[in-house]
Amino acid sequence: MKSVLTIAGSDCSGGAGIQADIKTLTMHKVFATSVITAVTAQNTCGVAKVEPLSPEIIESQLVCVMEDIFPDAVKIGMIDRKETVDIVVKMLKKYEPKNIVVDTVMISSSGRRLLEEAATEAYTKELLPLADVITPNIPEAELLTGIKIVNEKSRKQAMKRLAEKYPAAVLMKGGHGTENADDWLEVQGRVTCYPGKRISNSNTHGTGCTLSSAIAANLALGYPLEESVAKAKEYITGAIKAGLDLGQGNGPLNHMWHG
Repeated sequence: MKSVLTIAGSDCSGGAGIQADIKTLTMHKVFATSVITAVTAQNTCGVAKVEPLSPEIIESQLVCVMEDIFPDAVKIGMIDRKETVDIVVKMLKKYEPKNIVVDTVMISSSGRRLLEEAATEAYTKELLPLADVITPNIPEAELLTGIKIVNEKSRKQAMKRLAEKYPAAVLMKGGHGTENADDWLEVQGRVTCYPGKRISNSNTHGTGCTLSSAIAANLALGYPLEESVAKAKEYITGAIKAGLDLGQGNGPLNHMWHG
């Protein structure tokens, strides 16, 4: 059985973070291992508190996983502090896993900044260059490039700048767009569009975590990148369409929709 390591924060409400990752990976029939970077107190209404774990326990988790159940792919989610970025970078360079998918979790769906400003330089200059795929949404792409994305022209400019800055493939997610939910993948100058219609469902908590985990799972299973993204897009679209309605705010997806 293939295995995928998720490095991310814990979401006690189960819709995002480690919990969403493990559900997604399990539904893709790969074995999920995890390294928790922080414990969050959150629910469908927003993030109340974030408690980072110590660099020592994060490093110990990484060593234990890497030296026993070596992953076929790695998904990286919320990393909030420079110390955590440094540890993750150190371990990735040491063990050199393949198929690293970084979900650039910098801002929560409720608008809260999740990556400390002091960690931004290390994140962008040390971690992102190690990725095989990065998956920014529109607000994150704006933060990474300084370009305000308002139309197709500015989207293309932002994607080009990201491709110039990082060796990774860039998947710009379109969920924050107003006209459609198209995603765009750029790989070494080759651009692929994954069309998506807007679905009438306000419960989208954890979409970024779920999509990036699905991509990592498909890469671990041996699918090429473009196909991995297509399969992940299909999976998350079905999870949104399933119409799960939990909580009082922006509720979670139904990760088990095609079980």
